Amino acid sequence: MSVAVSTSAPLPPASDTNMVTSTFSLVDYVVFVLLLVLSLAIGLYHAYRGWGRHTIGQLLLADRKMGCFPVALSLLATFQSAVAILGVPSEIYRFGTQYWFLGCSYFLGLLIPAHVFIPIFYRLHLTSAYEYLELRFNKAVRVCGTVTFIFQMVIYMGVVLYAPSLALNAGEESQPLTPSHSRLGKTFGRGRWRRVCRKESNLDQVTGFDLWLSVLTLGIVCTVYTALGGLKAVIWTDVFQTLVMFLGQLVVIIVGSAKVGGLGHVWDVASQHGLISGIELDPDPFVRHTFWTLAFGGVFMMLSLYGVNQAQVQRYLSSRTEKAAVLSCYAVFPCQQVVLCMGCLIGLVMFAYYQEYPMSTQQTQAAPDQFALYFVMDLLRGLPGLPGLFVACLFSGSLSTISSAFNSLATVTVEDLIRPWFPHFSEVRATMLSRIIAFGYGLLCLGMAYISSQMGPVLQAAISIFGMVGGPLLGLFCLGMFFPCANPPGAIVGLLAGLIMAFWIGIGSIVTSTGSGRAPTPSNGSSFSLPSNLTAVTMATLTPSTTISKPTGLQRLYSLSYLWYSAHNSTTVIVVGLAVSLLSGGMRGRTLNPRTIYPVLPKLVALLPVSCQKRLHCKTLSQDLSVDTAVFPEKVSNGMLRGSRDKEAMDVPEEGPAHQGISPTFILQETSL
Repeated sequence: MSVAVSTSAPLPPASDTNMVTSTFSLVDYVVFVLLLVLSLAIGLYHAYRGWGRHTIGQLLLADRKMGCFPVALSLLATFQSAVAILGVPSEIYRFGTQYWFLGCSYFLGLLIPAHVFIPIFYRLHLTSAYEYLELRFNKAVRVCGTVTFIFQMVIYMGVVLYAPSLALNAGEESQPLTPSHSRLGKTFGRGRWRRVCRKESNLDQVTGFDLWLSVLTLGIVCTVYTALGGLKAVIWTDVFQTLVMFLGQLVVIIVGSAKVGGLGHVWDVASQHGLISGIELDPDPFVRHTFWTLAFGGVFMMLSLYGVNQAQVQRYLSSRTEKAAVLSCYAVFPCQQVVLCMGCLIGLVMFAYYQEYPMSTQQTQAAPDQFALYFVMDLLRGLPGLPGLFVACLFSGSLSTISSAFNSLATVTVEDLIRPWFPHFSEVRATMLSRIIAFGYGLLCLGMAYISSQMGPVLQAAISIFGMVGGPLLGLFCLGMFFPCANPPGAIVGLLAGLIMAFWIGIGSIVTSTGSGRAPTPSNGSSFSLPSNLTAVTMATLTPSTTISKPTGLQRLYSLSYLWYSAHNSTTVIVVGLAVSLLSGGMRGRTLNPRTIYPVLPKLVALLPVSCQKRLHCKTLSQDLSVDTAVFPEKVSNGMLRGSRDKEAMDVPEEGPAHQGISPTFILQETSL
């Protein structure tokens, strides 16, 4: 969608007085430092509260005693990074409100995890989502999934740490943007990546922050409270940081709308300039944003984030009951809608503001990811404390995302790669090892941030890797849950096929755009769905609407809209995995644990009238979820699977009704085609 935005060529300033200079006062610095101090204090409080008595379960899963409210806000904050806070307003400012229809995907994107993924994960008493893969397939599939996830998160967390600080570096002299800069370079300031490689400048003219000082501060604060406090500290700091994010965005909306004449005037101005978008029903999957792409393609992106991502699954499993986990997933829905609406409103207010107050020359030459930051600093100039609050809002997004990455990486490393091979680790040694690993990932994150600054155009590929991996992992879990005939060889080959397809399209798209010496089309402008719901989307929405000839052949494939990316790659995993499974004999000769399967067909048949069910000869069996471990191994605390001889040790259920009840399951039979 192309929108005629009159601010694309604003009036030049009368003098240099309109240039953006430092707007940070002493009060602003106090507000920002207070954010870091309180975040660190929350983590240290939870570390000190149980120091010396922490078990591995308390450190990694908060002792499975978290309530619905903190888990819901933590789920929201995990992938609500600073890039989203800056990116959504810029998307609305440049392309209009079509992006708002992404909110339609939130319904199914959260309903399906609540009723499919959460019950299966929670009832299996997992710590890592990848333990499910061993229960369903075997240890090799579990290791493949774990290594894939670690590769995904290690690269991404360095970018998340570095990018917000770079976005704040708006004081560096901006150069005119050329068409040769490719897709994700545009997202983060295009030529700016290369300029930063040559010149590590300061965040001086906007905030007065030194670039690498802010990176180090974020990394150290995150590492300390995540490693020492564990998941409980991460969740409660997420709650605090989410409230800061809400408050910072709300202040911008209130002050901005008041300055331009109210929200009614903002809406009128946006309507007059064609910024209010209607429903675009074009079914073409290569069009960047349509109703179908946003409302249905976005569902798969949401499932890859809220269904199978370890950072989110770990929060579900920390809930005190299964019902609390489901309710927390429900509670994310209205919160996501509010966050999306606030981002859209900031974009509309920014548009109305610049109709009355022309941009400076420096602002017109800024990269798209810096539009919102320039606007906020311009808007809040002369209001002590409010610029600091917004910068605290940005850094809150980074802190919540990075801390979640550290905690989830430490969890999968301990549970999936270490304890299965060294099952005799004591609780004390395992707890200490988990803290050391979290510290190690913190240092690795700082290293990745430095590498990100030196990679230049190659950084485009590094950012897109996160989105390339999310879809295949979703397909791997769906293959195991929905298809009883899928076997371990099919799962491994399917995952490899999905990753190859994802990297082929993703890297091919980057190479094609770079080699052509032109800007990509809008439909190709965001072909990567990165690990966050809004983080993933907004990083790819900041590309120009350039009208060029329609691509053909492989270039047409490379222009697939980023919101269909997860759907395409997960479908590849399922199709290839099923084909290989059927060719290799399916589950013949292997035992299938019914607790690892979601009974799709029986669930659908149960909705039919009783007479129809009798004609179909459908038979269901209500039975206890604790099936015979002589046939189906169970998971124990050290990440190993155990048989019936250890059953006595696990017969005592944990507190909470989720571990007590009897739920209906169904007899599953593998059928031949």
